[in-house]
Amino acid sequence: MIARVVTLAGGLAGAAGFSQFPEFSQQYIQRMGGAVDELGRFVAEFDADAASLNVSREQALIQMRYGGAMGAVRADTMENTIARHARLSADLAALEGVGPFTRAYEMRRFSDSEIAARAWEAYKPAVPLTFEGGVFAGTGFLGGLGLIGGLIALLRGVFGRRRAQGA
Repeated sequence: MIARVVTLAGGLAGAAGFSQFPEFSQQYIQRMGGAVDELGRFVAEFDADAASLNVSREQALIQMRYGGAMGAVRADTMENTIARHARLSADLAALEGVGPFTRAYEMRRFSDSEIAARAWEAYKPAVPLTFEGGVFAGTGFLGGLGLIGGLIALLRGVFGRRRAQGA
């Protein structure tokens, strides 16, 4: 009886957790869009500065790198900013306008820890009343039910054998 209650609780916990994905992913994408816009502004300003000196982005980074310690550090920072902008732009392009099922399929694109942390800080869990929320809740329920049920069955098998051997 206790095993059934614990298994049901695991299923409910899975349902509650998974049902939050559609809304959390939407908030993550909104924050990613803001980050892409801001990083794009920095990259465009850098490119404009390079163009005003009649050099390419790559040439400007090389000049910065060999212009002293501060220039080298700033060049590294700018390269990281450009790379992050490119990565987030690609992720945003793949995630914008798609539904929660495709977003779940593309989970690898939710890889920016800074954006995820900021989205999580502002996120308020709620009971989803959408079809997608229901599907994710059902999936989470079955997953939690299976996980806890499997663990209980495994424990019963291990401890059941020990009792049988000891008797």
